[in-house]
Amino acid sequence: MQQFIFTARNGIHIIDLQKTMQRLKIAYSAMKEVAERGGRVLFVGTKKQAQSAIEEYAKKCGMYYVADRWLGGLLTNYQTVSRSIQRLKELERMSETGQWDAETKKEVLELQKELAKKNKVLSGIKDLGRLPDAIFIIDPKREYIVVQEARKLRIPIFAVVDTNCNPDEIDFPIPGNDDAIRAIALFLDVMARAIVEGQSGGQSEDVIEGGIDADDTNDAADEDDLADDDATSGDSRKLGNGEVSG
Repeated sequence: MQQFIFTARNGIHIIDLQKTMQRLKIAYSAMKEVAERGGRVLFVGTKKQAQSAIEEYAKKCGMYYVADRWLGGLLTNYQTVSRSIQRLKELERMSETGQWDAETKKEVLELQKELAKKNKVLSGIKDLGRLPDAIFIIDPKREYIVVQEARKLRIPIFAVVDTNCNPDEIDFPIPGNDDAIRAIALFLDVMARAIVEGQSGGQSEDVIEGGIDADDTNDAADEDDLADDDATSGDSRKLGNGEVSG
């Protein structure tokens, strides 16, 4: 991460926001190309402060997500996971068509429990249909299994990399704070817009220049988010206008 560090004070590393902007533009263009080719993108972020935003922005651009927990082998053993997805769809059909009415009360409760459990984990990928063409990750250090599986299958990885991450494992690293809720939403918004632009064939080279600039990045890492970070990420902290982890 040294190449993305602006400075360090008392052991706290400050990310260079100019590098963040440069990498964000590169990632935007690459993600747009994926969408232009009709590619499918999987958004992954299971940490508490990322879960709702992952689902929200994936749905905004008509893509897929994993926000609860990553199933080991989801990529490398997709056939097995796809059988669980088929079971989920079967349970949904049974519920919608009233097939459960013929079952006993105990059996219905068991089926409902199974449906809820599978839906919680698989709802974001049940219509994926095949392996994704790209993956966008919040906190690749936490989601190291996702990184390993994607690298094994040579699926392009886009990710927000904080100072405790290894950017060499990521195809399109975006240096930034992966703990602050507003920063997470900011990066997800840019990627979602890249996908929408790519799908529509639109030209929007000014999306980042006009819509996301250094001031916005600073705003996403202001003192309001410091309270969120202190409550959820232990030693992770921000200093000044940078995004850092201790």
